[in-house]
Amino acid sequence: TKEFADFDKHVPSPYFRKVFSSEKEAEAEVVITACGFYKLYCNGKSVTKGYFAPYISNPDDIVYYDKYTVTLNKGRNVLAIQLGNGFQNNPGGHIWDFDRSVFRGAPKLALELTYKQDGETVTVVSDESFKTAPSAVLFDDYRFGEYCDARKELAGWNTAEFDDSDWCFAIPVDTPKGEPRLCESSPIIAGEERRAVKIIPTGNSYIYDFGVNDTGICRLTVNGSAGQKIEIQHAEQIIDGRLDVASIWFVREHWERDKDIVHKDTYICRGGEESYTPSFTYHGFRYAEVTGITEEQATVDLLEFIPLHSDIKVCGGFATSDKTVQALQDITVRSDISNFHYFPTDCPHREKNGWTADAALSAEQMLLNLTVHKEYREWMRNIVKAQNKDGALPGIVPTSGWGFEWGNGPAWDSVLIYLPYFTYIYRQNLSIVTESAEAIYRYLQYIKGRRDENGLLAIGLGDWCHAGLDTPKSPLIVTDSIISMDLAKKAEFLFGVAGLPEKAEFAKELAAEFKVAVRKSLVDFESMTVNGSCQTSQAMALFYGVFGEEERPKAFEKLLALIEEQERHIDVGVLGARVLFHVLSDFGYDDLALYMIARPEFPSYGNWLERGATTLWEAMREEETGYSKNHHFWGDISAWFIKRIAGIRYNLDGKDAKKVKISPAFPEELKDASAYFDSNFGRIKTSWKRDDKGILLTAAIPDGMHGEIALPSGYCFTDGTAVKPAVTGEYLIIG
Repeated sequence: TKEFADFDKHVPSPYFRKVFSSEKEAEAEVVITACGFYKLYCNGKSVTKGYFAPYISNPDDIVYYDKYTVTLNKGRNVLAIQLGNGFQNNPGGHIWDFDRSVFRGAPKLALELTYKQDGETVTVVSDESFKTAPSAVLFDDYRFGEYCDARKELAGWNTAEFDDSDWCFAIPVDTPKGEPRLCESSPIIAGEERRAVKIIPTGNSYIYDFGVNDTGICRLTVNGSAGQKIEIQHAEQIIDGRLDVASIWFVREHWERDKDIVHKDTYICRGGEESYTPSFTYHGFRYAEVTGITEEQATVDLLEFIPLHSDIKVCGGFATSDKTVQALQDITVRSDISNFHYFPTDCPHREKNGWTADAALSAEQMLLNLTVHKEYREWMRNIVKAQNKDGALPGIVPTSGWGFEWGNGPAWDSVLIYLPYFTYIYRQNLSIVTESAEAIYRYLQYIKGRRDENGLLAIGLGDWCHAGLDTPKSPLIVTDSIISMDLAKKAEFLFGVAGLPEKAEFAKELAAEFKVAVRKSLVDFESMTVNGSCQTSQAMALFYGVFGEEERPKAFEKLLALIEEQERHIDVGVLGARVLFHVLSDFGYDDLALYMIARPEFPSYGNWLERGATTLWEAMREEETGYSKNHHFWGDISAWFIKRIAGIRYNLDGKDAKKVKISPAFPEELKDASAYFDSNFGRIKTSWKRDDKGILLTAAIPDGMHGEIALPSGYCFTDGTAVKPAVTGEYLIIG
């Protein structure tokens, strides 16, 4: 059927199957794609590589397909598929117009199976000979949840012996517009399952507390009665004994409808011992409220939390005995992993969107902690496809067209340049650069044409989620113009490594023009104050190179004064937080940076921990509700820990991937610190610890790598020097 589901009209997830014969056992290749999600079976066995296949994309841009090898039996065989709505039909995405997308429709599939038989190639393709029937999943929405009635299950539907004589024949559909592409991204997998640490009775329901905020689904295992309706609604926090749904959805249009159904999975029991795991949705949550069960059923074995995320591996990290700092590192990585579903999403519940600024702000710290470089390259292909004819980018990728009128601008669009830039720095991947080069060039032409009469820009979103405030302190013209300058500088570098000298020269000239314009219109050189006179404006100008070397000390004094005005509190949004602590370290103020990060008073990262955070939050606000409790775009503190405290400064100028600078800091509040990064050439590792004799620094440098160990001001090695060649060894430091 071409009929597709809506909140007011449920259309079941469809089954498809095709029976065919093979004269002997054989290995066969299956190539499959779907608009929506698919689950593939061969002779009753699941062969799907992960959850939510295929790769999530705009099917007008790219249609991803997957390949599998399956074993055919001699005689009767069956290919069977179940489809979910995915992005093809997402009424739950109405805030971003996914409910009005031009590609919206019922989920659809295409596949081809080929194998050799006596030297001949035999092919089975999806056509009108496939049979179809509705499944027991009566409704599924990528963002809202799933409704399954087990009484409607068709036992054995995916086996060759099943009788499908009363099923309908499939119907042909239009081919999607997008470029077909084999998915090279890692699949979405299940992590280590966990059970609730506490069960809280709340009248007619039971709230299961799984201890930490994370992303995934619940497996329900119950001895149910036929027709028993069990509902599981998910949330990040409890306020006044009830789930707070306002942090996982929006109090906007349709709120009265949405709050009762968002992130809710519903299961109708068939009766007896049974188990249910959602197929086509996931949730971001710590708490799951279960209604429709008896007191006897409300055991710890009723629910299991199954974490879901891309199959990315840990490739770096930071450790310290300081509990606050270690917890901040841990919750950053948890936010990174739990928000990675093919690409980095902003949050795993209220949006699940590939917000461009979020990914750009987190690019470096994610590359230092996780093997995301392959995922970045795949997503960059989608970002490039999303660029419009003018060179502009939407604020989310994939999109159905939303995000060009609001939600973008240079700080957000920076993903187009920062992802290939940092991926090249840390993984030397030139393909992500060359594949993006033309789009980067078009974008630079676009922002060149959007400048005002002073050569400045103010066209996008600014210093988002300012600590404690509703609006940024730094003027948009400051953040947009400075970031545009940096984008052009980094583009010059990328064009250089890609062997595109004319484009590199264009980028160089544009960066210089932005710098002149910023210095002329946005800086008071008498006081070395940047327009806005705030931490973000001042730190961004220092970090991105607005000031000359002789101007920097006075400009930094102004930044210190601004920090003191706020009694050493963070007074930035996410754009300022990305640079502030690095600037403090550049001038030797690591202790101040660490204090601002870890102090327990509001606003700070440490204050999140004081309030029970187990992931990074969206906003530093005193009110508890209305903001997500699992965002990663504040997470560059992890890069700061690794680069500045532990001192792993890898490939700083991008010119020598075998070069590393070990330059640790020794804040008085820390007794020790260690970090590692698995580069393409081996593991770089540092650690330091205070003792009665001084500080013992240990460095491990892979064979073939080189560089230097440089100590901060006031410290030296026992021979009185402060710089040594970077070689593996132990070093006693005094100071």
